[in-house]
Parts: sequence; structure tokens; C-alpha cells
Amino acid sequence: MDLEETLLPGVGVRYELEVDSGQLLGIVVPREGGAEISVYDRRDPDRARGVFRLSPEQADAVAEVLGAPRLTQRFADLSKEVPGLESARIPVRPGSPFDGKALGDTRARTLTGCSIVAIVRDADVVPSPGPEDPLHAGDVLVAIGSATGLEQLERRLSGQG
Repeated sequence: MDLEETLLPGVGVRYELEVDSGQLLGIVVPREGGAEISVYDRRDPDRARGVFRLSPEQADAVAEVLGAPRLTQRFADLSKEVPGLESARIPVRPGSPFDGKALGDTRARTLTGCSIVAIVRDADVVPSPGPEDPLHAGDVLVAIGSATGLEQLERRLSGQG
């Protein structure tokens, strides 16, 4: 399977995938959220046979159904557009001092400058979690920040910082 990714400066990211039936599926993920999903005519790849426009909330719901990789990819793509900004997936390991605590207890933004943009828990995704959202061992935090800040956050979550 070949998923083609094209950065659209100032717009977002376009993904294209040829599915098993030979049809070309296109997904544009704008920087402000949401998505446009198109199926292109096999004989004329410049002509969309149909377009679905999803609000940010609808796109998040679809991402939750499909799993965390898409949400994580959106932030990885954003980090390509903004120099000095990176994204990471940081696990909450068993024994973490934050296992069973609220996200706000990590003081991630205050102490590391990083923002937690999602919590991945098994097959579920909590996009834009609030400070009251609980953390559990096995969760994976999707964070954006500087490389140094992300390293500090990972150490903090493991109890070393």
C-alpha cells in the first residue's frame, strides 16, 4: 500500500491512496481541522466523483473510529510546517507518578512548554484533553513542543524529572 502525502503550505496536508478496487481516495486535512474526503474517477484523476466535507468534530469522530495514527499524523505534519515544533507519542508507563492522576497534575505546559493534544487509550482517542482527564498506565500522550521540552516531559512522566 502506498499512501502519498503532500504538504500544502498554508493549507494543510493532502493524502492520496489507491484502494484495492483501483479507485483513488483523496483526503485533505486543513490546518484548522476538519477534512475533505474525495473519490476520484479512475479514468480522470483530476475529477472527483464525490466530496465529503467533515467539520473538525466529525473528522475527530472518524479519526477515533479509525484509530490514533491519523490524529498523530496531523500533529507530525504540523511540526514539519513550523520550525522548532515537534510531536511525540509519550507512554504513561506502569509505576509512573501520574498513573491514576489528572492530566493537569503533570503541569506539562508550565514545566516543559509542551501541549498534550490527545490521549490514546487502547483503541480510543481523547482529542484535546482537559486538565481533569485522568491518566492511566498504558495511555499514550500525543504532545507537541520543542525537542527539549518533549524530552523533559517524557522524563517527568516516568518519574525522573
